[in-house]
Amino acid sequence: MLLDNEKTADSESIIITEVQLLLAEKRTSLATMRTGIAVFALPLTVMSVLIATSKYYETIHVLHLLVPLLVLCVILLILGSYLIVRSIIRLHHYDRYIAEIKRKHGTVAKFID
Repeated sequence: MLLDNEKTADSESIIITEVQLLLAEKRTSLATMRTGIAVFALPLTVMSVLIATSKYYETIHVLHLLVPLLVLCVILLILGSYLIVRSIIRLHHYDRYIAEIKRKHGTVAKFID
């Protein structure tokens, strides 16, 4: 009987450790999302500054500077979008794993939520 209780305790501690690992991965995905939002916001800020200061320059005269800047802004928008979408997908993936663990192990479910 004592051996059975030890196995149960070990099993519960392993399950809780798995959930802690999944929660750590969720935090990493949230940090990735935060980074993606920052990367996504940078081109929008640059464009706002360019529009606000557009009366001080002629577009034709600075076209050689604007084109590479706009290409860089598009690349940053794509990168930011990728990071945000990827982190959302990963968050849902980890949520499904946690829900599965809660469903399989009812004794530990009270500690997870």
